[in-house]
Amino acid sequence: MSGEGSIDLSFIRPKMPLFGSTFSPKKTPPRKSASLSNLHNLDRSTREVELGLDYGTPTMNLAGQSLKFENGQWIAETGISGGMDRREAQRLRRRNQQLEEENNLLRLKVDILLDMLSETTAKSHLMEKELDELKSVSRRRK
Repeated sequence: MSGEGSIDLSFIRPKMPLFGSTFSPKKTPPRKSASLSNLHNLDRSTREVELGLDYGTPTMNLAGQSLKFENGQWIAETGISGGMDRREAQRLRRRNQQLEEENNLLRLKVDILLDMLSETTAKSHLMEKELDELKSVSRRRK
């Protein structure tokens, strides 16, 4: 390669005086494939079965209370204790809250009725007093 404007550098060869002649690194062998397994060719469900990727719902134990992550919330996992499961306990809590609300409404209605009764009784007493006064005035005229 000698042409106009080019420099021939072929005569420069680095020497390694301690180890012998010229420096010539060995070629690296080609890399082996990353995986010799054919599991990557399987579909997702088969891989989950083969590799056990179905972990189930996350659970943890915190201060003796077992919690389970369901529908984006940590829920106390009581299991079946005393013949009642978690769903039944939730249903009973909802029913209890509904009955408490109904009880509060009924108390409010009773309070309103007592107020109405007090008002009516007060009016009745005023009318009786007025009637007694009218009777006494009419007796005086006779």
